Amino acid sequence: MDRIRKLCTFAVAFSAAVFLSVYLLPMEIPVPMAAGCMLAALAGLKLRGSWRLRVILAAFGLAAGLLWTAGYDWYIVRPARQLDGRQETITVTVTGWPEEVRSGLSLPAELSLQRGPVLKLQLYASGEGYDALQPGDTVTLSARLRLANTSYGEETYTRYARGTFLIANARGTPAITPASKLPLRFYPALAARSLRESIARCFSDQTAPLISALVTGDQSGLSGPLSSALRRAGLSHTVAVSGLHVGFLAGLAATLLGRFRRRSALVSILLMVLFALMTGGSPSVVRAAVLQSLSLLAPLVNREYDPATGLSAALMLLLLWNPYAAASVGLQLSFASVAGISLLSGPLNARWTARLPAKPKTPALRLGCWLVRFCAASLSTTAGALLFTTPLTACYFGFFSLVAPLSNLLGLWAVSLSFLGGLGTALLGLIAPVAGRALALLTALPARCLIALALGLAKLPYAALPLDSPCLVLWLILVYAVALACRFVRSLYRPVIPLTACGITLCAALLSTALSAGGGTLSVAVLDVGQGESVLFSSGGRTALVDCGGSGYRDPGDVAADAIQRLGGNRLDLLVLTHCHADHSNGIPQLLSRLSVDTLLLPAALPEEDTALRQEILAAATAQGTRILLVEEDCTAVLGEAILQIFAPLGTESTNEAGLSILCTAGEFDVLVTGDMDAEIEALLTAHTALPKVELLVAGHHGSASSTSQQLLNTIRPDYAAISVGYNSYGHPRTEVLLRLADVGCQIYRTDWMGTIRFTVP
Repeated sequence: MDRIRKLCTFAVAFSAAVFLSVYLLPMEIPVPMAAGCMLAALAGLKLRGSWRLRVILAAFGLAAGLLWTAGYDWYIVRPARQLDGRQETITVTVTGWPEEVRSGLSLPAELSLQRGPVLKLQLYASGEGYDALQPGDTVTLSARLRLANTSYGEETYTRYARGTFLIANARGTPAITPASKLPLRFYPALAARSLRESIARCFSDQTAPLISALVTGDQSGLSGPLSSALRRAGLSHTVAVSGLHVGFLAGLAATLLGRFRRRSALVSILLMVLFALMTGGSPSVVRAAVLQSLSLLAPLVNREYDPATGLSAALMLLLLWNPYAAASVGLQLSFASVAGISLLSGPLNARWTARLPAKPKTPALRLGCWLVRFCAASLSTTAGALLFTTPLTACYFGFFSLVAPLSNLLGLWAVSLSFLGGLGTALLGLIAPVAGRALALLTALPARCLIALALGLAKLPYAALPLDSPCLVLWLILVYAVALACRFVRSLYRPVIPLTACGITLCAALLSTALSAGGGTLSVAVLDVGQGESVLFSSGGRTALVDCGGSGYRDPGDVAADAIQRLGGNRLDLLVLTHCHADHSNGIPQLLSRLSVDTLLLPAALPEEDTALRQEILAAATAQGTRILLVEEDCTAVLGEAILQIFAPLGTESTNEAGLSILCTAGEFDVLVTGDMDAEIEALLTAHTALPKVELLVAGHHGSASSTSQQLLNTIRPDYAAISVGYNSYGHPRTEVLLRLADVGCQIYRTDWMGTIRFTVP
């Protein structure tokens, strides 16, 4: 074991240095710091005992990690940086199949530099010829190149973590040279595509996307409501191909070849390698394959398998391949989960099952003991994983799933059967499609159960807690403090006391959050939905939402539903759509899947504007039983102690002009929302009705220069202006709008700088 732990010490130090280099250190720092680590290793020679070797290994590990990251950055990233912002004629080799995106097609490719490395890039193109490309084809084209280190205007290494360092926007007609035959290295991707096509043929439209995600890791077919439900229920890890799926494969091989240990190990390793290649080699599946392989090989070579060493070695191998994989959220969650399971699940499971009889005497007792052990194993595994991954999910995704232990306990059997059954059905479907479709009738049942479980649990009001409230953040910190106390205080070993304390404080945190969010005569929240708009009004226990659309990291429907449930409710009294453009309404389907909505108001459609999104919204609202009103005349709605005046469309030329506008009044406080109407329609609005002095204006069209006109501002004289805006290429909010608002004495608030903006009227 001591010799094995030498590798662990070096690997942990190496990985720590890579994480430091990627996240914290400027580019010029790693090399001098590595020299300092070398000197520290020499100083370690003066130590005595076991610390001598540990210090030397740790110092050399740090130096190696720093130098490796610096060398990788110089050899790979530096050439990509030199191409940033240039218009070039390039020749690339396609490495995947085209996928439809909003701007056309997207496909992965490789660019071979004359004196340098092969750079992976993501090619975005539109036009003839691109849709027929396949791996191995060579394409010569003119493209605008940029670094793949930004998303929604913010710097991120998400694409770097996948090995993609350039984005190429193609222009003009390409010159395509088809490959004479598919290169051998693309065969695993071809196998994955064939499996996806077989799954689509065998399974129904309801279950095929989930089966495809489980078997191949392709989540592109999952609907927004299902993806959101899986996240909220704590089941999203089941469709992110990981150690769970690799374990299923290893278990299947062990079951089929149980008597032949060596053969079973070799077959399992081969299956895991093929599976990792087929699913794209994500960090989580590579980590799982390495760990499983090491655990299978250790007894065959008369070695003891050490989980800590295996985990650290797997991490080092991944970072050797690409140091920027350290920025992968999937990698961080995967390793944190396994670390938690390794450290905590075993002791928890042993404590919870310590009093069970070793040899139950009756069948009923044997069944009862088996059920208890099964529940204890599932819950201890989930608890260990959650304890280590929750800080990461809270940081990256801003929520915490309360129902995750229950959903994993109830759903893991369905995941196992869906994965193995889906894989078997897909393979059969490749050979005999009719037989595959027949078998899918049976193997789809666990998938249907899993979908029903996720959708059902996710609809619970507090299935997942959005951590945008200080009270909930403090509660989560308290949970970790209690967990730490349980580790060292023997009187807390029994779970009743800590669980009761956590439950009581959770109720207090939820109550405090609801009171702070919905207190006063009127509460107004301009939600942070990226480049879009969604405004929530709450008064007297009733809620109204004006618009629900945007283009941020999260679905605007989830953002709005979280804000409504934060108030303690699970229904929306009134939903008003100013118009049916995506940045104002693309979150409605997801919102309707999570909450019941009493009434939907939207402008009467122009014939040429009856879009697919509008039809989807109307269909979803009709299916839920929501009352739908098409506004052609001004109307009024009472919202607790507030009154909403909805002004009918005043223009007819475009969707923006034919939108609704809303005035909310609570006592002496008035709020005006004008949607995307321009200055001309704003003038019609001021002529149409006697607008009062407005305390809060939600600036029109996200701060576009064509809206929030001087005439409107002179009429309403707002005290505050909230601009709902996110990353965009339009220059919103425009400088002239900000100057106009400042000239009338407005205090300006922006969601892109401040997040969700809340106003409370006493």
